[in-house]
Amino acid sequence: MDLLEQLQIMIDKTELEISAPQKKQLVQLVELLNKWNKAYNLTSVRDPKQMLVKHIMDSIVVSPHLQGERFIDVGTGPGLPGLPLAILNPDKQFVLLDSLGKRLRFIRQAILELGLKNVTAVQSRVEEYQPEHKFDVVLSRAFASLQDMLFWCKHLPNEHGHFLALKGQLPKQEIVNLDKDFKFIESIPLNVPCLEGERCLVKVKRI
Repeated sequence: MDLLEQLQIMIDKTELEISAPQKKQLVQLVELLNKWNKAYNLTSVRDPKQMLVKHIMDSIVVSPHLQGERFIDVGTGPGLPGLPLAILNPDKQFVLLDSLGKRLRFIRQAILELGLKNVTAVQSRVEEYQPEHKFDVVLSRAFASLQDMLFWCKHLPNEHGHFLALKGQLPKQEIVNLDKDFKFIESIPLNVPCLEGERCLVKVKRI
């Protein structure tokens, strides 16, 4: 079974509506990541079929929960979840931020090859990044803890903005320990086809 067929089977298990060109772009992204990974070691996932599950599906299930126009993906690594979400939401603007040059080189190449017009790649440490315009949503997938994410990223959302953290199991202790400047809004369970273990999206606002 090729990657496109496998992707289709997984998408069919969700509520997502994805066009044929977008599916092609998602598969192309996996092929690019697989190619670059051999030289640059961008992800520990080596098998393209596993990349579809652990990187693509795990990212795009967040799409229905995106509210607003401007998004920043902090500590994006090789562009996750930012690149898959940008493919699905061509009308929204994404900034992908990471401090590591090799990751940014990959992201810029992916933007070019996938023809994405709504993605800006920024190489910076998150605490040093001062955007001209703030964001509706600050996304993170690989930050160690909610505390760290909120501490380092508190200057990034606009006055109505919020944080979305992709997590495994609901991090109850992290939520209990939230700084008084932040308020836990909700936790949204995510269904990622073919992925073992729980996934959820934790939504937090700055007070």
